[in-house]
Amino acid sequence: YSAAWVSSLSMGMVFFCSPIVSIFTDLFGCRKVAVIGAAVGFVGLLSSSFVSTIEPLYFTYGILFACGCSFAYQPSLVILGHYFKKRLGLVNGIVTAGSSLFTVSLPFLLRVLIDSVGLYNTLRVLCILTFVLFLAGFTYKPLISNAKDKEGGKKGKFRFPPGKKICNFSVFKVLSYRIWAFGIPAALFGYFVPYVHLMKHVKDRFGDSVPEEVLLLCLGITSGVGRLIFGRVADYIPGAKKVYLQVASFFFIGLMSMMIPLCHVFGGLIAVCLFMGLFDGCFICIMAPIAFELVGAQDVSQAIGFLLGLMSVPMTVGPPIAGLLHDHLGTYDVAFYLAGVPPLIGGAILCFIPWVHERQKLKERSKPVDGETTEKMLENESTLVLHATEKPVKEMESGF
Repeated sequence: YSAAWVSSLSMGMVFFCSPIVSIFTDLFGCRKVAVIGAAVGFVGLLSSSFVSTIEPLYFTYGILFACGCSFAYQPSLVILGHYFKKRLGLVNGIVTAGSSLFTVSLPFLLRVLIDSVGLYNTLRVLCILTFVLFLAGFTYKPLISNAKDKEGGKKGKFRFPPGKKICNFSVFKVLSYRIWAFGIPAALFGYFVPYVHLMKHVKDRFGDSVPEEVLLLCLGITSGVGRLIFGRVADYIPGAKKVYLQVASFFFIGLMSMMIPLCHVFGGLIAVCLFMGLFDGCFICIMAPIAFELVGAQDVSQAIGFLLGLMSVPMTVGPPIAGLLHDHLGTYDVAFYLAGVPPLIGGAILCFIPWVHERQKLKERSKPVDGETTEKMLENESTLVLHATEKPVKEMESGF
């Protein structure tokens, strides 16, 4: 129970810190935030390797390491939009597929390391990966100039901006972003239930006669494949219509979740996990491209930060509710059926985004046109007045 709280606290902190990370990214840039985040994560992980009891791990691993990971992770999504536009979906797919690769391989590597060198030395080996992340942060060179920096004055001088610019709540004025930012958390109340409770469900139904690790392997592999495929597909879908890919991913994940209790053969669960992983990769890889489409490059950092912060609530609440249902009913069947409902509802909410976003763009286009028309009318009026005044003057001159 205590060990589970360490990992839960760590996962929760990664997402809870996201709005704060977005503010720091806007103030100081992707490079500084990513480097400092990786350094903090390195210190947290290294200090965890010298801890002999579980209580200090709540701080060293659950808070310090998790906060560092959060500060290092989010700039990696934002910086891609500085370099890529046409193939942003594919690039996000390639970058996020790396996490799937480690999801598949790291558990086996950790098992070998723990058996051979022990837990504490394993944490020190993982510090090497965190140090690589620290070095990678120095390569983040933003190419899009920040309007806030221009307002701050000369280059190289930092002026602390006003509070309204630090917390950029103006992204919530964009109606399509508001729908997206609340539709996705609504879908996530049931999204992570299968990932948390599937292994326990397999043991309850099939016992120890089946290799449940195969399911995690299927989820990880197809998630990586899905990120590459759907990331490329997203590049061919114009504008906010990319949201339809997330709608499809929520629909299939909700459906697959409801099918888990119906699988009385282990092969059926493997098929469900293959489809679930594929559409999980679809959901993850196109989050950043959609954010760029809805709010633009200048505000994308805080847009992603606010979204991840809102995602932390359902991610934390959903799986424990499923656990309570299992404790009262003695089975996960009802929990999996109910877990499929929020993704379907969230997907239905997201369907409105392309239509709303298109209407917003039409309104924005009409405003400058009206302004130009008014300016032209004023110019024509001034020209007519000028001609009217010049004519009598010329007549007077000719009379003299």
